[in-house]
Parts: sequence; C-alpha cells; structure tokens
Amino acid sequence: MRDAVSPDLRKTLRALKLGQMLATLPDRLTLARQQKMTHADFLELVLADEVTRREAKSASLRARAAGLDPGMRLDTWDQTAAIAYDRQLWNELVSLRFLDGPHGALILGPVGVGKTHLACALGHIAIRRRRTVHMASAAKLFKRLKAARLDNSLDAETRRFAAVELLILDDFALQPLDATETADFYQLCVERHQRASTVVTSNRTAEEWLAMMADPLLAQSAVDRLASTAHELVIEGESYRRRQKPGISHPNSEPVDEEKGNHHDHS
Repeated sequence: MRDAVSPDLRKTLRALKLGQMLATLPDRLTLARQQKMTHADFLELVLADEVTRREAKSASLRARAAGLDPGMRLDTWDQTAAIAYDRQLWNELVSLRFLDGPHGALILGPVGVGKTHLACALGHIAIRRRRTVHMASAAKLFKRLKAARLDNSLDAETRRFAAVELLILDDFALQPLDATETADFYQLCVERHQRASTVVTSNRTAEEWLAMMADPLLAQSAVDRLASTAHELVIEGESYRRRQKPGISHPNSEPVDEEKGNHHDHS
C-alpha cells in the first residue's frame, strides 16, 4: 500500500507552495521505507522530483510562448513513417551544435512529410536547454512585420526577431513574396547572418525561392546569406499526415480501407 500523507504535512507543503509534491509523495514514502533510505537521501529524492516538475512546467510555458506546437516533439515523431532523410545529419541537428556556429538549417521536401514536426522538435530541444526560440509560419511573421509598420514599431519588432537564438520560419515561399515581404526577409537575413541560427521549412529549394520574391537583388543577397551557413535536410517520401488520418471502427472486424476495400494489416 502507498504510504499516507498526513493532513498537517499537506497543509505545510501547500503553505510552502510545494503542493505539487503531493502527487508523488505517497509513492516516494513507500519507496523510502522499502529501501530504508536515510533522511538525507529521501530529502534529495523528493526535492529532485520537485526540480524536475518545475523545469518541465517552465519548459512547457516557454515553448508555448515561443509558438511551438506541444504535440510536435522528438518523442512524438513516428520513426516508422515512410519517408527518407539523412539520419546522420538529423542527429547532428538534434545535438544543437549548429546553434554555436551559429549555423542554420533548411528542412526541405514535399507537402506532408513532417518538415514542420522536425523543425518544431528542434525548437522544443532548444527550449529545454534554455535557448531562446521563436517559431512562426512565414505568412504570419511577415503579416506581423507589416502591422508593425502601422504603429511605428517595425524596428523594435525586427530587433526582437533578430535577437532570438533560434528562429524557425515555417512554410517559407509557399506563396510569392511582395516587395515589402521581400525587403523584410532580406533585413532578417542580414540581421541574423553569423549572429543567430535560423531554421526554414519549405516545399521549394533555396534556388526556387529566388523566383518567388519581388526584388531579385534583395532575394539573391538574402538567400545567399541564409543558405551559405545552413545545413540542408531533404525529406522524401509519402505524406506523414496520412498516418494521422482517422479510421472507422467496425465491431468484431478490422478497420477497412474505404478506397481499396482491403483490411489494414496492423502487424
């Protein structure tokens, strides 16, 4: 049986703002009794639990503020997805050594292969290592910069994006960039070049970006700065999102593929 926690101890822990310890304390008390822990060892154990809890909560709050999807982490990535990419390069990116360059990364591939998930996973790792991160779709970021022009906060907003240690720009060049967006992209690349790391996901190659921007000279200068110091991870294969498609449960039978009329093999 789990050891009980007395009402007085519960009250004391809550007074010290340690109420979250009550979730695991009965199990820890049982473990301490079974292993005949010293008081010092037991105290170290429960305080370590509290540190872990607080760090996890802090990382969760910082990840949310950074614009990271809570479900797109390394531990939620499906390793069995029918896609191909350079695993050695991916392991290098996961180490975050590229942040110390600082270098960047271009995560490229067709629609649905998991580019956003991998980029977001890098952001979560960086957050846990106390690095500053901001993730946004290219469309939303450029929209924010345009809005900043209206209230004369463009310089402050640009400095904020320039200062973050890891900027993740998702779905870049999905649509053509107008003159203002091209100029803003150029300015970001100039401000961050060799000062901070930028990760970009895109369905197009860096060479194809040039034709998507309004000013060829600014486009060439921006892309050259970004691509010259970036790792390039190319993902190929079937859409990762197809694995997330909901199925229909049939009583006493296996799910049926409605298009093919075949039973799925889940082995």
